[in-house]
Amino acid sequence: MDIRQLRTFHRVAALGSFTRAAAELNYAQSSVTAQIQSLEVSLGGELFERFGGKVKLTPAGTRLLPYAGQMLALADEARGAASPDAQPEGVLTIGTMESITSYRMPPVLEYFHHRYPRLQIALRPSLCAETLHSLRQGLFDAGFLMEAETQHSGVHSEVLGVEPLVVVASPGHRLAGATKVETDDLRQESVLAPEAGCAYRELLEAELNDGTGEPVPFLEFGNIEAIKRGVGAGLGISLLPRMTVGQELSAGTLVPLAWEPPFELFTQLAWRKGAQLSRERRVFVEQVIEFLSREYQES
Repeated sequence: MDIRQLRTFHRVAALGSFTRAAAELNYAQSSVTAQIQSLEVSLGGELFERFGGKVKLTPAGTRLLPYAGQMLALADEARGAASPDAQPEGVLTIGTMESITSYRMPPVLEYFHHRYPRLQIALRPSLCAETLHSLRQGLFDAGFLMEAETQHSGVHSEVLGVEPLVVVASPGHRLAGATKVETDDLRQESVLAPEAGCAYRELLEAELNDGTGEPVPFLEFGNIEAIKRGVGAGLGISLLPRMTVGQELSAGTLVPLAWEPPFELFTQLAWRKGAQLSRERRVFVEQVIEFLSREYQES
């Protein structure tokens, strides 16, 4: 069992695919397969179940995963201590969500691309609950959360800022010109929303269903761009992070409704509690906090 085998095992577990792990690590797929098989032989048992082109951890693989993460982090820390002037390198896997990826991360990724060209940032779309689970399992090096709660078991989280939310509608909507919109007004509308598990959807759903007896129906549109198009076409209203609709509000293709959310949502950067931050993870955490905290303060 060596560090290269453990790194390969860790990437296959994170990506659920030998092919994707090979591409990310810049190995031939046969090399990935050979490394995993060699690791399985040395440990005396199978680490993955293979089915339909995908792989899933066996119980033995699940038990090995957190240890692999710790050993890789320690190896990275040792390398950094031995070569303090070396540039950060390798792959960081970051759990994130559509709104952060599309609207907050581009300048951060541009900075890392130019400042640390040997460090690859791999963004993995993930709901907050999935991100927390993957952080605890050591599958993600860090992850973004957008939650009302700021304390999470097993992970450390740094609040980047309060995420401004806005209810939007088409310019011709009946509530578009109202000076004040009540929650009861929203209960009469079709609500377009992302998939279940999204924090701001769940907060709005709880608010609209509170004490009403009959749940307000939500229309799932999958992603933010589809939601914006549906709202613009007059199919209903939607609660979205303000950053995702800035261009549409400026252009007048969508309008904000005069409803103030009675809850707050905090965007956070999180990593596994107790884990030693490697040089690469420390650079990422420090730079993201600096970039995005400043952006939230200015917004």
